[in-house]
Amino acid sequence: MIPKDFDAEYCLESFRRLAAVDSTTGQYEEIQKLLCRMLEELGYPYRAFRKGGVIADLGGDGNALAVTAHLDDIGLMVRKINADGTLNVCPVGGLYPFYCVTENVRVYTRGGAVYTGTVCRTPNSIHVTEEELRSTLPDFRTNVCVVLDSDVRSAEDAAALGIATGDVIALEPRTVLSGGYLKSRFIDDKASAAVLLTAMKALKESGAALPRRVYAYFAVYEEIGHGTTVLPEDVCDMLAVDIAPTGPDQTSDEHKVSIFAKDSRFPYHWGMTNELRQTAIDAGIDYVMDIFTPHYGTDCDPALLAGYDIRHAAIGPGTANSHGYERTHLDGLENTCRLLLAYLLR
Repeated sequence: MIPKDFDAEYCLESFRRLAAVDSTTGQYEEIQKLLCRMLEELGYPYRAFRKGGVIADLGGDGNALAVTAHLDDIGLMVRKINADGTLNVCPVGGLYPFYCVTENVRVYTRGGAVYTGTVCRTPNSIHVTEEELRSTLPDFRTNVCVVLDSDVRSAEDAAALGIATGDVIALEPRTVLSGGYLKSRFIDDKASAAVLLTAMKALKESGAALPRRVYAYFAVYEEIGHGTTVLPEDVCDMLAVDIAPTGPDQTSDEHKVSIFAKDSRFPYHWGMTNELRQTAIDAGIDYVMDIFTPHYGTDCDPALLAGYDIRHAAIGPGTANSHGYERTHLDGLENTCRLLLAYLLR
């Protein structure tokens, strides 16, 4: 029995819970604790990996499938303290300055303190420095910094707060639901994680029997390329649930689920991708096929590069403004969840 109803309320609440926890890649402890609580609420057994990440056992026997979504966010790290007490920063993952200038941030020191601030251009006031701002592109190395919400005027002032090279900086997600559109940072990939949790909830409540062994793998290093380099020995197939970026050359749509044919590294497995396509057709799910290049990959890629003998495929909701202030629609989340459930129970 395939669960028919999409629990949009649970999906959105799960996303809000996940998005509210800062989890710039490498700083995974708090998001992992939350995820474990959510798995306990659903009643699924799980185990955590030494480097970070959690895998839950959904049940079933044989021909194991790992479904993965990731919980790490792109962000920043303190490279050095500038002479005026502002922070010179470098990106963690694929964060570009033009997509985060003026964003509010939280600076996490290794001593446990947290400070707020803003990503700013330098100079930063268009009324008095218009020509400088218009003539050069924003660049973390030269003209973009983090300005602290503290009375600091020198490098010594900032250092006295305990701020130092290597501190992690998280961006404010700013989650909003309007007109059926979910707008937020980190839809990539916390919305996919919420979809996976919603599918798990539907399976648990319906009592549907899985025709194969299924694991849910919540990774925490996808944004830097080594999220799923450890898999259970019995995994034969891997299915990534990740965003499907929209754009002028893309077929992806915020209202639909995309089935990935290829990313910047490899084509996805022909047979497994065809299974997903046929499942969508048979279930009447609103889907498209799409290709994502030149700067895209999923958690299937590191598993293949690690040498696992697996089939691999990927699906996800159409999402605008990838790695910026992202947007998708509840329809896209629903179609992704429906395809995931239909494939798990085919």
